[in-house]
Amino acid sequence: MKEMRRDVRLAGAVLERKRHFCAFFSTRDEEYRALLPFLTEGIDQAERALHIVDPRRRADHVLRLSEAGIDTDTLEQQGQLEVRGWPDAYLRDGHFEQAAMLNLIEEGLIDGATRGYPLTRLWANMEWALEEYPGVSDIVEYETRLNYILPRYDDPVICTYDLSRFGTEIIIDVLRTHPMALIGGQVHENPFFVQPDELLEEIRARTLPDTV
Repeated sequence: MKEMRRDVRLAGAVLERKRHFCAFFSTRDEEYRALLPFLTEGIDQAERALHIVDPRRRADHVLRLSEAGIDTDTLEQQGQLEVRGWPDAYLRDGHFEQAAMLNLIEEGLIDGATRGYPLTRLWANMEWALEEYPGVSDIVEYETRLNYILPRYDDPVICTYDLSRFGTEIIIDVLRTHPMALIGGQVHENPFFVQPDELLEEIRARTLPDTV
């Protein structure tokens, strides 16, 4: 008999099929209040957790997980919890290359299933795009292209953005790349979402040289 899939909750809401989220926060405490219950629910349901964080904050991130009652040492040794820094994900080889990162995300989701985990819950901090590395300006195109990949999987992917660091223009673009949003601690189906074909065409038009 096929095992029944358990609910996935975020900020008190049961998630439906669309599971690519942008999550906006003004403080780290606000971020952890919203996402720690999401994480611990997955751990309790024997799901995998993949986190991508600022390497300067990795120790603090793991400490917050431990303070929430998560046995980080054991889970990391077992492979149920993986915490990567940006140099091992978005900024490999000192630059951002979106095709490689899209492959890495898909490989991570497939790897979780191959290991027998019912879901992988991915929590990614996106402030790498504010670092001074080649390619980081491609973040909007990258987030758009994720929408070709993620609908193939049930795994929830949460991309977190610090509102105190990102400007309004990039936040508006990011909002248009996610079918779901977590704003003010509440889950919303995003009315500003733009289908990837349409948004990529707009992005290409922005980069065309002006003609006289």
